[in-house]
Amino acid sequence: MAPVTVGAGARNDITDVPGIRVGHAHRSNSSWCTGVTVVLPPKGTVAGVDVRGGAPGTRETDALDPHRLVQEVHAVCLTGGSAYGLAAADGVVGWLAERNIGIVVGPQPHHVVPVVPAAVLLDLGRGAWANRPDAAFGRRAVAAAAGRGGAGPVAQGCVGAGTGARAGGLKGGIGSASAVLPSGVTVGVLVALNAAGSTVLPASGELLGARSLLPRELGLKRPTRADAERAAAVAGEARTTPPRNTTLAIVATDADLTKVEAHKLAEAIHDGLARAIDPLHLMVDGDVTFSLATGTCPLGGRATTAYKDDAGRPQQLDQLLAAAATTASRAVVHAMVHAHSMAGMVAYADVCPSAFR
Repeated sequence: MAPVTVGAGARNDITDVPGIRVGHAHRSNSSWCTGVTVVLPPKGTVAGVDVRGGAPGTRETDALDPHRLVQEVHAVCLTGGSAYGLAAADGVVGWLAERNIGIVVGPQPHHVVPVVPAAVLLDLGRGAWANRPDAAFGRRAVAAAAGRGGAGPVAQGCVGAGTGARAGGLKGGIGSASAVLPSGVTVGVLVALNAAGSTVLPASGELLGARSLLPRELGLKRPTRADAERAAAVAGEARTTPPRNTTLAIVATDADLTKVEAHKLAEAIHDGLARAIDPLHLMVDGDVTFSLATGTCPLGGRATTAYKDDAGRPQQLDQLLAAAATTASRAVVHAMVHAHSMAGMVAYADVCPSAFR
């Protein structure tokens, strides 16, 4: 398949997909270094998931299987705190339930069950060990998503679930990017980057995912040899630290996907992550990707759960999957570029300042 030329959306983040909203809640001081990110989709959004890391921490992912009853989700929650952080999803569920948002299971307006898939990353110990997200964090994050700032642009770097994130010895964080296909379909990716693997080429100091950037996107330059050596030294020091990791991602599109197709979209994001993080999917990672399809933009052809040629729909889906994977690589780069040094973790901008000149 020939590469498809794409351009970024107006904000170059996941909120370029109409109806997608993002909110963060976090604490960062001498004893706190963690947070939560919530993505609110519009009503009727179809979702998928793909879990590949060796140590995942998740909630409600089974409901997204194409064989299951659930056909829509009401929010997705990414959180720090490892398994403890799953408590943040309780706050998101409670906030939605108070507004009668969820699957209708009874005759009264409040007889609903919100479906909120969640996944965690391990940032324990980057603040005080006992300080991790709870339901209150989830409430604040979902309220922020529903508020005025939720429609974008997305705050990136050391915010939300990326507050305590680390990537191959350097400071990780939240990153986001988007693309618009020639068909008019929009795809956006949000990444909470907390990888055991490195995002930096050892020989040059360049970010692995930079080759996926669009022309004039971010304007990064090749670092000097001294900066590249400094980055390699930081990565070497990281190998002596016990790994506490996991990269989480959400991809959203306005394409009209089935649950099977949404599942394929979640799978494709791992390809993009693997181009920007090396190695990926280690036993100490809990890498999880979610997909959201709002369904407002026709993809082409008749939607089907069978993989057969139907008026060119498989080819249209392939173009979407390829663009989504590349957008995921770009989102990783954005996470690295927007992060700043904190909590004893040094940012790429401080290790390789020559890349920004």
